[in-house]
Amino acid sequence: MNHDQNFKNLILDYPRQALRFFAAEEAADVDDAAHIVPIRQEQLQERLGERFRELDVPLLVEWPDGRREAVLFALEEESTASRFNIYRLAHYCLDLAELFDTHRVVPVVIFLRGQAAPAKLALGGDHHRYLRFHYLACELTTLPAKRYLASDNLIARLNLPNMAYPTADKVTIFAQAVRGLLGLEADPDQQAKYLDFIDIYTALDDNERDEFERRYTDEARTMNSFAERFTERGLQRGLQQGLEQGRQKGEAAVLIRLMERKFGALSAAQRRRIEAADVDTLLVWSENILTAERPEDVLS
Repeated sequence: MNHDQNFKNLILDYPRQALRFFAAEEAADVDDAAHIVPIRQEQLQERLGERFRELDVPLLVEWPDGRREAVLFALEEESTASRFNIYRLAHYCLDLAELFDTHRVVPVVIFLRGQAAPAKLALGGDHHRYLRFHYLACELTTLPAKRYLASDNLIARLNLPNMAYPTADKVTIFAQAVRGLLGLEADPDQQAKYLDFIDIYTALDDNERDEFERRYTDEARTMNSFAERFTERGLQRGLQQGLEQGRQKGEAAVLIRLMERKFGALSAAQRRRIEAADVDTLLVWSENILTAERPEDVLS
């Protein structure tokens, strides 16, 4: 399970709601006029080189009218708190501060599973502390799910299964997460994407799924229609790909046959090149045969 990628997708798809949920204290001043821009990972890779930390998701919050200085949020998900490295995060935040020439950097760590993790870092000698560092921590398993059952923040609703709740409420938690997604997200593709997210982190067993379908018939019907729709779409896509592959193989075989009748046997490299070409290229090469004097002229 790639939890890092799951949460990275979540933050990039819904950055404003992610900040309001995972970093509520600092995001309180991020109003609707602010622009939230994900910083391109390629840019950081190029600028930071070996110091680049791939799993962090940096978001730049800017106010177009210039009334406030931009602020960088560095969000990181840790599936297991014991793997968290506070030195790594501090180093990364210093990298970002230097790269963007700013002191306004907010580190945020999302802990999927609650375990002990260092909350602060202090460097110094016998008389003074010369560097102090801490971060905003969102420990999902310590948040009471009942507080967010009716939240209008999609990030909160999607993460209901990751919060604290009695085992007996598992089906209800699943249903409220599904209701939140269907009510707060209108895009069918995004709905399908995050129905899968909810399903993964709730992990209903067969009995619980049967209970969900009995108690929440409308939501269950919607989920089943999504499953049928995307299964059908997958079959159609597979059929289309099969037809395209069949056409490509047919065009390649015809071209090889025509070239060998005109020029004699082709080399193994020429045959491989033809067999690897797409349909449009094969059609152009087939036209080239009419005026070509050598195989190389056809494949030019």
